[in-house]
Amino acid sequence: MNSNEVRESFVKFFEKHGHRSVPSAPVVPYDDPTLLFTNAGMNQFKDVFLGKGKRDYTRAVDYQKCIRVSGKHNDLEEVGHDTYHHTFFEMLGNWSFGDYYKKEAIEWAWELLTAVWKLPKDKLYATVFESDDEALELWKKVTDIDPARIMKFGAKQNFWEMGETGPCGPCSEIHIDLGDGLCSKDHKHGVNVDGCARYIELWNLVFIQYNRDASGELETLPAKHVDTGMGFERVVSVLQGKRSNYDTDVFTPILAEIEKLTGKKYKGERNRVAMRVIADHVRALTFAIADNANPSNEGRGYVLRRILRRASRYARNLDAREPFIYRLVDVLAGNMGGAYPEIVSARDRIKEVIKSEEESFNQTLDRGLEIFEEVASRVKKSGSKQIPGEDVFKLYDTYGFPADLTNLIAQERGFSIDMAGFETLMQEQQDRSREATKKTFNINLTEDVHLDELVRDAKSEFTGYDTVQNSAKIVGLKHVGSEHYVLLDKTPFYAESGGQVDDTGVIKTPEKSLPVVDLVKVDDKIVHVLEGSSDDMLRVGNDVVAQVDARRRLEIMRNHSATHLFHAALRNILGTHVHQAGSLVDPGHLRFDFTHHKKVSQEELRDIEQIVNDKILERIELTHHRSIPYDQARKMGALAFFGDKYGDKVNVVQFGDFSMEFCGGTHVRNTSEIGFFKVITEASIASGVRRVEAVTGGGVEKVIENLMARADEKEKERDELVERIRSLEKELSGYRLRTAMSAAEELLDGSNGAGTVDGVRVVYGLVEVDSDDELKQVADHLKDKLGSGVVVLGSKIQDKAMFVSSVSQDAISEKRLHAGKIVNEVARKVGGGGGGRPNFATAGGRDQFKIREAVDSVPEIVRQLLK
Repeated sequence: MNSNEVRESFVKFFEKHGHRSVPSAPVVPYDDPTLLFTNAGMNQFKDVFLGKGKRDYTRAVDYQKCIRVSGKHNDLEEVGHDTYHHTFFEMLGNWSFGDYYKKEAIEWAWELLTAVWKLPKDKLYATVFESDDEALELWKKVTDIDPARIMKFGAKQNFWEMGETGPCGPCSEIHIDLGDGLCSKDHKHGVNVDGCARYIELWNLVFIQYNRDASGELETLPAKHVDTGMGFERVVSVLQGKRSNYDTDVFTPILAEIEKLTGKKYKGERNRVAMRVIADHVRALTFAIADNANPSNEGRGYVLRRILRRASRYARNLDAREPFIYRLVDVLAGNMGGAYPEIVSARDRIKEVIKSEEESFNQTLDRGLEIFEEVASRVKKSGSKQIPGEDVFKLYDTYGFPADLTNLIAQERGFSIDMAGFETLMQEQQDRSREATKKTFNINLTEDVHLDELVRDAKSEFTGYDTVQNSAKIVGLKHVGSEHYVLLDKTPFYAESGGQVDDTGVIKTPEKSLPVVDLVKVDDKIVHVLEGSSDDMLRVGNDVVAQVDARRRLEIMRNHSATHLFHAALRNILGTHVHQAGSLVDPGHLRFDFTHHKKVSQEELRDIEQIVNDKILERIELTHHRSIPYDQARKMGALAFFGDKYGDKVNVVQFGDFSMEFCGGTHVRNTSEIGFFKVITEASIASGVRRVEAVTGGGVEKVIENLMARADEKEKERDELVERIRSLEKELSGYRLRTAMSAAEELLDGSNGAGTVDGVRVVYGLVEVDSDDELKQVADHLKDKLGSGVVVLGSKIQDKAMFVSSVSQDAISEKRLHAGKIVNEVARKVGGGGGGRPNFATAGGRDQFKIREAVDSVPEIVRQLLK
């Protein structure tokens, strides 16, 4: 069988036994912030084993894409140097969730291997946990394996655990003897012998029947599960009679393409190792990038960068100095795209990302290698064989050489590296960074003021999602100099979190208002830092009023909600590989960092802006899911972010079917409250990470003011700045007009500001516009939407009440209704008259209440005129 047929055969076998075929989970587990990459088939069923989730099936079969490059399953250093370690691999698995158990799992595994795939029974071995007599007897009873080939082992080999606590159980493994020639003659051979390549594990059958509690005791589970895993690449090599995984059709098309692109043959140890490394690594990169991970300097992104740079270094062993690894993606997509269509649909983006990384690293690789040779020469002359830690750190910090890459180059030259010294310097750099941060914030309040003692036994409720002011009782208090640390039983103040800055405002006592100069979150409770003399009015048990600066909070909420719309629009235009990499939301602007491999074009930015502003115009209501179970939020489709830690209960912010994210911040109740969205800058802040700064609402006007000030100061830039000011003003004016038209359309629904008078449809109301021209355009827009009837609108423009009327042609000719007469009658209600333009009328400075009163008289005025 070829490799695709092996997958298909495995799935069909278990479908025949009542299993549901389920798709592979992404190799990037965005729903599990504890994992860098999916590293086992069981990851997507973890919630079932933990008792937190269910499926609508009890038997499943799949082939799962996995990456193992960190933690205890770190095979990176071995990849390429042997024939069976890989960074990316596939896991074939079948599962039972409280359905069948050991008997069926053992019986079907033996049937597939020996009856369907025809593996020789006399080459197979079974292992069981030393005290699992049940599994031992079942092997004898339901299979015809030679009992002498059933072996017992201890917990290290045959007892599986998810972690220090949680589901666990004994396992039974199936091994195969591949024959002589795979190990040196003096090497010890046997099942579960370390380093033996002759006897290898094919399949692991895990029987999850216990739960290990915090004390280490095992409890029997009420429902027992089966979790099996078989290495795909390994079983394909066995079925195809190959001694190396790289000799199977999983890898041979990639190796052939590497030969073609480099002009080198897959012969000789140096070439073979290099080609195997590149063939393996391009698989890991392709699948990770297809699932929206990107090379970067943090987390899983840094793992991918290490993998790519390792592959680039080995490419030099093939005398390849120009990027070519990205060109292997086409071959991989052709070979595996049937099983994993996502690598086909994302092919162009994957190639762009890999090529960009290759080009970037190639620029520093040569110089880095020169530096290494200088260091190696110096070390050799000193008689040492170890590269000092400070040189390893310099190569990392200046030339982007991961320590494992430097170690690889060193080993090729017969050197080792001072890893302990490197790690010491890395720690010192991290400490300096932390110290700088601490100095920026002056003191670590939680440690230095012992705020943990203040909040330890107190209860405090956050009310800021619903209000900006509430009465409260002081339940905790600490005085440090002129500062007062106050804990309230309830507070509307939001403390900085998730990129959203602190609220500001005051705490009012009966005697005075004390400004809130800082907020500190301790154990999810908000401590208010106040300054000034308290006059003994701050006492535990006293009543106060907590009042947030409402105007500032509104600007923050506008910007925060805009980041959600912007994130969704980014993913819409650029692709779902885009993920938030950081943000800042303050009253003046928003800053949004996101993963993307190249500059966002002006056309793309315009499209993104347009989408966001369209969503603002749609007046989408906020749906705020508060304190819902984490699993429920994930099933709803809410976006979560790697690295963020989520509790059992989470908040989700949703704007219609356009945006839904995990978020604990505060937001506008309707997208129309955002006002207007405008991108100000877009730039790179790191490889694979872009940053956009934008403004909303009144922030746009401040940008215009700043540009005007710059135009006054810098004569050389004046023409360019004036042109940008005009463009922004025109854009802002057009947007305000569209916003006014959108808001005015609500008058047409008949619930407020619309009706019929003696057979004539009448629409009337107040709108917010900046000029009488805009008022007229909105009225004409409503008349066109109305079709037939009368429209009268009022607005306060430059401290004057302005009214306009627009009447359809049939109402003029058939009902003899004239816009001028109607609007003059409306204006007279507030002591006004003709506005100097047809169909307009004005009145002196009037408040909104008076203008509303005048406009509400429209139905009666039309009725009188019809008589």
